[in-house]
This record gives sequence, C-alpha cells and structure tokens, in this order.
Amino acid sequence: MAAACGALGLVWPSTPPLNSFFRCSRRRRSTILPGSGGWRAMVQQQSTQGASVSYAREMERLSAKESLLLAFKDAGGFESFAGGKTTEMQRIDVNERIVGLERLNPTLRPTTSPFLEGRWNFEWFGAGSPGLFAARILFERSPATLANLLALDMLIKDGNANVTANLNFFNSIDSKFLLRAKLSVEGPTRLKEEYVEGLLETPTVSEQAIPEQLKAAFGQATGALQQLPASVRDAFANGVTVPLSGTFQRLFMISYLDEEILITRDSMGAADVLTRLDPAPGQIAADSVITEYES
Repeated sequence: MAAACGALGLVWPSTPPLNSFFRCSRRRRSTILPGSGGWRAMVQQQSTQGASVSYAREMERLSAKESLLLAFKDAGGFESFAGGKTTEMQRIDVNERIVGLERLNPTLRPTTSPFLEGRWNFEWFGAGSPGLFAARILFERSPATLANLLALDMLIKDGNANVTANLNFFNSIDSKFLLRAKLSVEGPTRLKEEYVEGLLETPTVSEQAIPEQLKAAFGQATGALQQLPASVRDAFANGVTVPLSGTFQRLFMISYLDEEILITRDSMGAADVLTRLDPAPGQIAADSVITEYES
C-alpha cells in the first residue's frame, strides 16, 4: 500500500513508535495528578488570596465605623442633633457614612442574631417614628432653658423593646418617658414593632437649680400635692401610664448589626443609628433572641 501511494505521488505520514506514544501519555497524566506539588501550590495560593480579601474587607469595615462615629462628634453629638442644630452639610455627611457602613454589614440575619439583644443608645434618628418626630418638634421649638432631651436609649430583651427618653425642664426638673413595645420577626432583616404602653415617671426636682422666680410657685405646688388623698399621691408617685395597645405599629429593617453598632431603617428609609451601652452578649443560640420567622 505504501508503494501504491508512492506511485501516486502521495506521502504516507510516518507513525511514531508505540513506546514513545505511551511515554508522552504518562508525562501528560503526571502533570494533572491531584497529589502533585503544583496543585498544592495552587490551593495554598488561593487560600492566601482569600484570607487577604477577608482581612482587607474587615479593615474597611472598622474604618467605616470609626468614620461614622467621628461624623457624629463633628456634628455636635446627640444634643445638637435632637435640638435641630445640625447643619445640612453635617446631616448629608453623616448619611453618606451610614450608607458606606451598611454595605459592609457582617450579619446576614440580624433579626435573630444574639448581638441584637442589649441596651442601645440613640446617636442618630430619623423622623419616621411618630414618638421621635413629636419629641424632636417639641425640643426644636423650645428654648434650651425650658426643655432638653438629654438622652434616648433602648433595651431589647426577649422580643420586647423599651425606649427611655431622659428629659429636663427649666434645667432643674428631670423626668423620664418610657415607651414599651413588642417586637415580632417578619424576616431575616425585618421586624414589626407594636407599641404597648407609655409611662411618664414622676419628675425629680433639684431645688438648688430652681430659678428664684419659680421657687414660690414650686413651694405652692408641693404643698398642694401633700394635701391630696393618699391614693392620688401614690398614683402620682408611680407615674402616669398611657395604654397604647392597638394604636400604633410599624415595620422597620435592620440594615447593619455588629457587637457595637445597630442601624435600622423605617418604611420611608429614615435611618436610626444606635451604639451599644452594655457589653456584647456571648455566643448563644440565635433563635433564643426572638422566635424565628416563618417563610
């Protein structure tokens, strides 16, 4: 057959030796064996790259937290914000940093995270909540010597939220307003808040701080209180409770949560930023915080 091809002017390709073919196959197979050093090097390189990316993201998150807290300080802190003294530039600067931190949220299911429970201090709040909106309107329109909102904090425990507003009137009368609410899990990031009751505690008066022009009126009020029946005095001493069940509820989402900072947004997108007051809880079962939602 080779002779016939030669007669026709065709060149029959030469066949390599059979032993050389098997030697080539063995070389090719040896380069892709899983146990080879090349594969191990690739895996180690990928692991190193993954660790570097995680470290860089964590450093970015910590930097964003520090930047947000610094923005609060530059804006004058809670007192300035609650009193309506922050400028438009300061507000937009804070909101930009809030968005920057939210995109680095490390908690995928914050509504059932153990970090959610504890006592939190309001650093920044939106106008979406009627209670906070009313408080802000009151203190924006009142002179600092008449009324001040000193602090606002919230305790989350066993599916309940207790908000405490520390108030001061005339720089001499301290009082607290407590708002109790029930929390229900609606999803991995969404909660429903139902107000239960409000309680205005009996004011505490510092006689030394009362202005001279008000001391006479204060003495008359104290004397009138002492003349009231014991049952009325006891009721006044225990504060005034306002039932709120069935009157108001709202939905909000948790956009950021770690062991130090909590950020929520209401249905209008207004952000509340809180910082933890007590130590972060230990690693406990997530479903012990609030009952798991149903999909």
